[in-house]
Amino acid sequence: MIWETSAADLASSVTHRSSRWRGPVARTPRHVFVPAWWEANGGRWELRDPVNETQWFPAAYSDRSLVTQVGSLHADRAKPDDRPTGRPTSSATLPSLVVRMFQHARIDDGDELLDVGTGSGYGTALAAHRLGAEAVTSIDVDGYLVEAARDRLATIGLHPTVERVDATGPLPDKRERFDRIVATVAVRAVPASWLTSLRTGGRLVTTIAGTSLILTAQKRADGAAVGRIEWDRAGFMHVRHGDDYPPSPSALLAAAHEMDGDDITTGPYPVVDVANAWDLDSMLGLTAPGIEHAYRKDGDRRIAVMAHADGSWARAVAVGSGAPIVHQGGPRRLWNLLDSIRAYWLQHGELPARGARVLITPEGETRLARGTWRAVL
Repeated sequence: MIWETSAADLASSVTHRSSRWRGPVARTPRHVFVPAWWEANGGRWELRDPVNETQWFPAAYSDRSLVTQVGSLHADRAKPDDRPTGRPTSSATLPSLVVRMFQHARIDDGDELLDVGTGSGYGTALAAHRLGAEAVTSIDVDGYLVEAARDRLATIGLHPTVERVDATGPLPDKRERFDRIVATVAVRAVPASWLTSLRTGGRLVTTIAGTSLILTAQKRADGAAVGRIEWDRAGFMHVRHGDDYPPSPSALLAAAHEMDGDDITTGPYPVVDVANAWDLDSMLGLTAPGIEHAYRKDGDRRIAVMAHADGSWARAVAVGSGAPIVHQGGPRRLWNLLDSIRAYWLQHGELPARGARVLITPEGETRLARGTWRAVL
């Protein structure tokens, strides 16, 4: 099996034939960047460590994300019987999404690019093929990811700058160096350092943490940036500051399946799987960031559970599409927040975040507005 054939097939499936990204996808051996990965099976993570191309290439050249690290355990350094716990902390993003993020940046010949979130290094390779390695700088907070990506890029003849940097802090290069910044990790608000490093007229693309919202903005001469929330959608892992994420409210989420609430009511709307209702989840993520969700069906019963690190939790149970019984506890009523968003949706016919105008101040405050709706991150 020849990798060039697989890469060409992938390129034809994720790019238009006239796209300037078709060549980079066809010339990049994605298997080099994902020699091993994790797959979820029955609620646990299992290692996939292929021994031949027949096992390797169908996954490596598919248009899907491959989780490469769970918690602090990278698949490269795992043993077959390892069962890591926690959240995924790195992946090789599905190629079509990497290309779409670059397309949102409107990258042109001669641009200098900052690639935020090196991950496997595959996206960095695409950018280096497109612009030339000398025009690409890639950063990641994880030292192992940086070293592995740098080595794998070198094996295919690419030598972009790849550095270990916390993307939310000061960036490594001189002021106003970059024409484009593309982040494949999600941030709550755009860091001020990104604007400092972006040239006037330069464009940045990122996603808002806890949502599927893609933010694009262009820097003005006064140091601020203006743009919009795109109608497109994407989901990326949150930016992190160390080898793993802080502890999550998973214990509370598990306990909330059985607890009696301080507040027990009948909800006006059917139970919904919030995490898979992207627009609804995005609005909730803007309103009350950090909520974790669980959802399951038990025969005709539908059960949705929410929990937050501040101790708030909610559980809604209904038969079919009937009105749910809602238990809630802690300092906030999470299901009430969700219902208020659903009421807005019914009243206005849509939610306001997607398509909103964006203003990013030089200090890094991100403001969203659409009609009379406002949000500050």
